Amino acid sequence: MSPLDREAADRALARALFSPGAVALIGASTDPRKNTARPLRYLRKHGFAGRLVPINPGAREIDGVPAFRSLAEAPHPVDHAFIMVAAEAVAQSVRDCAAAGVRCATILSDGFGEAGAAGRARERAVAEAAREGGVRLLGPNSIGVIDTDGFACSANAALDMPELPKGGYGVISQSGSMIGALLSHGAARGIGFRSLVSVGNEIDLSVGEIGEAMLTDPRCTAILLFLEAIKDRDALARLAHRAEAAGTPVLAYKLGRSKAGQALAASHTGALSGDDAVVDALLDHLGIARVRILETLYEAPPLFIGSGPARGKRVAVVTTTGGGGAMVVDAMASQGLEIAPDLPEVKAVLAAHGVAGGGHGLIDLTLAGTRPDLVREVLAALMESPEVDAVTMVIGSSSQFHPDLAVAPLKGFAGSPKPLAVYLVPAAETSQRMLAEEGLAVFRTAEACAEGMRARLERRAPVAAPAVPPALSREMEAMLTAVPGSTLDEVAAREVFDRLGLAGPPGRLATTAEEAGAAFAEIGGPVVMKIVSPDIPHKSDAGGIVLSVSTAAQARTVFETLMETQRAAHPAADLRGVLVQRMVEGVGEAIIGYRRDPLMGPVVMLGAGGVLAELIADTTLRVAPVDLPTAREMLGEVRSLAAHAGYRDRPTGDLEAVARAVAALSHLAACESVAEAEINPLLIGREGALALDALIVKGGQP
Repeated sequence: MSPLDREAADRALARALFSPGAVALIGASTDPRKNTARPLRYLRKHGFAGRLVPINPGAREIDGVPAFRSLAEAPHPVDHAFIMVAAEAVAQSVRDCAAAGVRCATILSDGFGEAGAAGRARERAVAEAAREGGVRLLGPNSIGVIDTDGFACSANAALDMPELPKGGYGVISQSGSMIGALLSHGAARGIGFRSLVSVGNEIDLSVGEIGEAMLTDPRCTAILLFLEAIKDRDALARLAHRAEAAGTPVLAYKLGRSKAGQALAASHTGALSGDDAVVDALLDHLGIARVRILETLYEAPPLFIGSGPARGKRVAVVTTTGGGGAMVVDAMASQGLEIAPDLPEVKAVLAAHGVAGGGHGLIDLTLAGTRPDLVREVLAALMESPEVDAVTMVIGSSSQFHPDLAVAPLKGFAGSPKPLAVYLVPAAETSQRMLAEEGLAVFRTAEACAEGMRARLERRAPVAAPAVPPALSREMEAMLTAVPGSTLDEVAAREVFDRLGLAGPPGRLATTAEEAGAAFAEIGGPVVMKIVSPDIPHKSDAGGIVLSVSTAAQARTVFETLMETQRAAHPAADLRGVLVQRMVEGVGEAIIGYRRDPLMGPVVMLGAGGVLAELIADTTLRVAPVDLPTAREMLGEVRSLAAHAGYRDRPTGDLEAVARAVAALSHLAACESVAEAEINPLLIGREGALALDALIVKGGQP
């Protein structure tokens, strides 16, 4: 689909989703106590100006609105249908929508993918009916769509509130109940929303597609995501790139730090790159700011709007209360932010006003902080200083008892060139609403304030992944296809790694004791000897490695011993021989790994290597493939590798070779057939780096 066609489709979808001319309520109840009666009531309550079409076979009128026995009997056209019938009847309702020319349908009903095999079968039938009929579906299990301009098509009881808080934020939630929670929090804080969508099971319309539709509205100033899972990576990536082009920030709160699936991983990489770590890497790659405190999700967006790209992590903290300011400094530091240094120009402003504040990274205005002219001059100086990247204002009791004094000096700073956060120490609802209405980011806790600032200053634009040469991709795929089975033995894996430029020590496969002795004589000792089998991926754990073999006779003996012990320990394993490899020494070890997550795509990992890799868990991840500058960036995030950069007169390792190895391994992203790959350990030498082990797992698990 061309960009123009996609934009036209998004606009058409947005109209059907958020501002339809007519909405059919299929299964609307005549009993006002039932959930299925709520959408009609809420649509009328919140000013829907279009045509209401209740569908109920047993009613001619519902709450004064003419009702129809079927959609076929209703007047046309209908743009949006809200389906509230039993799960077994939903597929037929979707077919009815298709016959009536309905563009979009939201399914409230449950009993689908979450309800076992029968539910999954019903879900497939509904999706097929929608595809055949050209109807876009939201749900099932969607509590509905709320557009604050009058389309409150939802069963969410939060819509009993007298008015909806209007603003610029679009919300997309995989939890229906969170829609109501965000509405109520927004109403209490002076934070308004443009539209809110509950996506349910996402059998058709995904988070990313709905976000793209939201972006067609120029009044949408930010998109907030409440995620339980990432189900359509490609659509989310399209949303991220289009939002970046539009200057619309996207923030996400993602539930879960699940270990699900890690037990199935064949490599250490699978255990070390847990689901949550992959989510972090993906969202960072897409330029989506992830937060872990729910309040941050809806309090932080003004930090991202209009202040340009972040230049660094130096935050100046200005306070009218020493204790509150200290809390913020502590919270900021715990988020990895730097506190800006003392500035002569700020000291000059303070001195001119007779204030001896400042020092140790905290600009304490004391009781003089109630003077608007002083606050404005200090903030202006900080906004102009090249030593400051962002500013946090902490306000004490004056925000509760003198809101006009607290708010007045901050007016006009919403469009500042640097992010400005405001933390109100007391419960100061009036000040909070006034500041939020000014367009400022106002926080009720020091922790949310610090997290919001961290998310803002660490957020970067979506990353364009480097291209892998097509010839390399084709050659690797051919090599992998030629190897039977799902797990490559080490010899076969090394052939692929060699093609990527990831060399190991000299070695040779021996299939007999005599060949082992001959390999020793050819390579020279000492050597390491390793069992070769696709069924024994972790040889050290299985006793399949013998180190420091120093004679040809010993090599012959070790061959016989390894084959005998491994056959006894793994009677069903395919034992293909023993790899005889020169023992080498370096200054340290790393682990580099690759994994293709079924939902979130390919990632590359770098971490502390060797047998302690999982115990130390000092790792970092990126979406693959990566270029060399990104691989160097990863090096700086693995603390233990700093020891190999000449720390305290220790031997200096070739960390640049490690970066090259990470970038090279990440090229496996071009091979759809690779599920996992790993080098553990990667030996860091004074010059170069060598793959001491090699593992590749093709699609699926062994």
